[in-house]
Formats: sequence, C-alpha cells, structure tokens
Amino acid sequence: MSLLQGKTAIITGASRGIGKGIAIEFAKQGANIAFTYLSSDQKAKELEQELSAFGINAKGFKSDASIFDSAQVLADDVMKEFGSIDVLVNNAGITKDNLLMRMGEEDFDRVMEINLKSVFNLTKAVLRPMLKQRSGSIINMSSVVGVKGNAGQANYAASKAGMIGFTKSTALELGSRNIRCNAIAPGFIETEMTASLDPAIVKGWTDSIPLKRGGSTQDIANASLFLASDMSTYISGQVLNVCGGMLT
Repeated sequence: MSLLQGKTAIITGASRGIGKGIAIEFAKQGANIAFTYLSSDQKAKELEQELSAFGINAKGFKSDASIFDSAQVLADDVMKEFGSIDVLVNNAGITKDNLLMRMGEEDFDRVMEINLKSVFNLTKAVLRPMLKQRSGSIINMSSVVGVKGNAGQANYAASKAGMIGFTKSTALELGSRNIRCNAIAPGFIETEMTASLDPAIVKGWTDSIPLKRGGSTQDIANASLFLASDMSTYISGQVLNVCGGMLT
C-alpha cells in the first residue's frame, strides 16, 4: 500500500529543486499533485507529464503564493479538480542576500512576502476544506537559517524563523480538528541553485557538516513524506532539522 494513496497534495514552488523532489516522491506514493509555479509554462507541462507517469492526477497552476486572493482561487480550483486537499507543502521561497548595512527595504519586503506571507495565504486558503474533512497535514519549509541565523541573510532568516512561530501556533489552533502542522528545516541541500557555486566554497560548507556531505532533495522529500503520511499522526507543532547534524 502506498503511503499517500488517494490523497491530494498542494505543493508550492514545485517546478525545480526541493519542491520538485517532494512532488515526485509524493506521486510515487500515490498522491494526486496540485503544484504551483510562477514562470515557466514549459517546465510545468514537463513536470505534469513526469508526475502523471506514476498513474496519478497531476496539474500545475500558475499562481503567486504571496498574493492572498490568488491563494484563495488556487484552493477553490484544486477542490474543483481533485475533490479534497489533504496535504499542503508551503515550499515557495526566494533569497535576496546582503549584509544588513546594504540591504534595501524592497529586498526585505519581497523575501517576507514570498517566504512568510505565502504561508499565511495558503494555510488560510486550505483551512475550510481541511476543517470540513477533519483531517490534514500542513508542512512548512523553513531552514536551519531560521533556527540559528546567518550573516548576510537577515531577511531570509527572519522569514524562516517567522514560519516556525506560525507553524507552532497553527498546530495549537487546529489540533482538535485533527489537522497537523509541522516545519522542516533543511540544511545545505544540493540543488540546481548550488550547482553553480564555487566548488571550494561548497567543500568548506560540507567539511563543517558532521555527516560530511550536503543533503539531497530526496532527503527533504523523505522527511516530507513522513510528515504528510499516517506514519506521523501523533506529530504536530514540531521542527524537523534535516541538516546532516549541523544543528544538535
């Protein structure tokens, strides 16, 4: 029996990287997938086909999670298309790194909108269907930077730390309705974005990790699968650090 058989998952920002890895793992485990993307229609079509090959229903929605009304429309469209919303993965995120001295207001605001306000928007949008069915799992993709901070990432760290506070409050509010909310805090994960970094810098990072390697998107997908599935029905309000031992 597949772990997510017959469930419907919304995954934001799933056209590449961690979001794509989660979408593929969920599809392998029998979930129908509604994913959002912002730019490439071509990439979205390709992902739809890749996911559908696992025998599930997959559909991409061009939707900006940072806009409140767009999130409401997305949830309505997913309910019409799939009939339920069982899992929400708030994965959409950006970085606009700079030292605080040089960080512009716009760079702070945009990171907060896309990384944090999107979590409020989407969670609010899926509440009605989840409350009605008295079940649901919400997974918020935070970061080790949200737990311990990082120089040059005050905006990103603030958004990811805010996500953890939101997660814990949501878990407290919705637990009596059998809706769980947890956060995942990835460490250094090797994706398309990190592939362009100087190998010497990457080696410096991985040498400082107890497991001596960067994580993979599969590592995050596995943790997400655990929190989305019935294997974790008594886990809520938690932050799962998937970081190779960086945080102990």
